[in-house]
Order: sequence, then structure tokens, then C-alpha cells
Amino acid sequence: MFVHGLWLHSTSWKVWIDLFAEAGYAPLAPEWPGIPSSIREARTGAAGSGKAGVTAVTEHFARIIADLPVPPILIGHSFGGLIVQKLLGAGHGAAAVAIDPAPMKRVLALPPSALKVASIALRNPLNFSRLVGISREEFRYGFGNALPEEESAALFEAWTIPTPGRPLFEAATANLSPSSATAVATANPDRGPLLLVSGGRDRTVPPAMVHGARKRYRSSPPVTELVEFPDRGHSLVIDHGWREVAEAALAFLKRHGL
Repeated sequence: MFVHGLWLHSTSWKVWIDLFAEAGYAPLAPEWPGIPSSIREARTGAAGSGKAGVTAVTEHFARIIADLPVPPILIGHSFGGLIVQKLLGAGHGAAAVAIDPAPMKRVLALPPSALKVASIALRNPLNFSRLVGISREEFRYGFGNALPEEESAALFEAWTIPTPGRPLFEAATANLSPSSATAVATANPDRGPLLLVSGGRDRTVPPAMVHGARKRYRSSPPVTELVEFPDRGHSLVIDHGWREVAEAALAFLKRHGL
């Protein structure tokens, strides 16, 4: 099960779905609650709600998982990476791959570039309950900085949609809230294997944040691995180098008999 993050549509996983199907898996990529199934509809803003936060999105995927015959392998990017960790910690998955995951509660690193990207929503308090879009320039800074300008522009046109602003507010206030929606059950001794993936040039979720997440699992007995792609940015799941990341995920699953 693939889970996207902010500003991307679920159909952006298409090449991953095709690759994993070829490898013998039965992949699916459900949309976030309230977001239309097509990019065209999602861009109109006519449907969808800006009020969906991390808890609502996690519960949405947990309900989908409850109807599956077996617990799925979970693969998520950005806020999807946070959500798959929450699902795995709660026992809703067989394993997880969290790619450039949004920070969970108690990850204290806050690089200036991550704050700049988050400010797309945070600069207006009303965005807490709105759908928030991203401009071509903002996408270039936060996603496509490690790419040629032409490729960044093409990815922006192909995959971006407005998405709820609330998760960014929840992440920004996580360490001030005793019951933050971004908390993850990192100590669950019965969870499946977890792979954390970091892009070395990621401005949205810089490596310090991913390494901070890894530290939250240091006393956790189950497998937790981390791999970093030094020259990749936040677009690493949709840009020309996506296959390298996907094959690293497949290799991880194979090593652990999944």
C-alpha cells in the first residue's frame, strides 16, 4: 500500500505500482480522505477538505487495511512516510518503507529549509482548515532543487494538487502537545521491519530529520534500517531516479522475506 504526502496525488505512484506488480506484489495506492481520484478534479478544489489531519488520514488508511486479507507492506513518502510509521507501530502493517518522512513527535531537528517549506501553510493561521496549494517556485525549492529546472517544472505540472494544511500545523506544534497526532509507537516490540530513506539534498525533510527519526527507534528490538541517497531531493519518488529508490525498497523487503 502506497501513501503519498502533501501536494502530490496518489496517481504519482503509478510507476512504483507497475514495478511492484512485476515483482509479484498486489499494490494499491488509495487517496487521502476527501481528495478526488483524478488530478483534474483535485485541482478544482470543488471536493476535498482542508480539515483532514494526521489522525484522520491514518484512521482512513487503517479502515482500508482492515478490509484487506492480510496486513500490507506500507510505503509512504513525506507525510505518507510518517503515516506508514504510525500504522506500522499500531500493528496495521507487515513492514514499512518511510521515504523522506515528515517528522514525528520528539524529532527536534528543525533545519531552516524545512521551516521555509512548512511556511507555505503556516504563514496564514486560516490554512489550518483549508486546502493549500504549492506554486511552481515553491515546488522547485522544496521538491525539485536537485533536478534540472525543466524536470522540476514538468513534475509540478504533472502531479501537484492542493492538500490539507493541517498536518503541517500538527508537525510544527508536535513537541508542544502532550497528545500530538504525529506521535509514533516506536517502542512496539511486535512491529514489522522498517526502512527509513533519506535524500541528502532534501530541503523539505533534510537528513537531520530522518536521522532523528532513526534515533527514536534505537531501543526498539525489531529491524530498523536507514539508507541515504546523497544527491537526491524531496522529489526522489517521482523524478528520473525513482527506480533506484524503488529497487532499494524491494531489496530491503527481499532481505527480510517479504
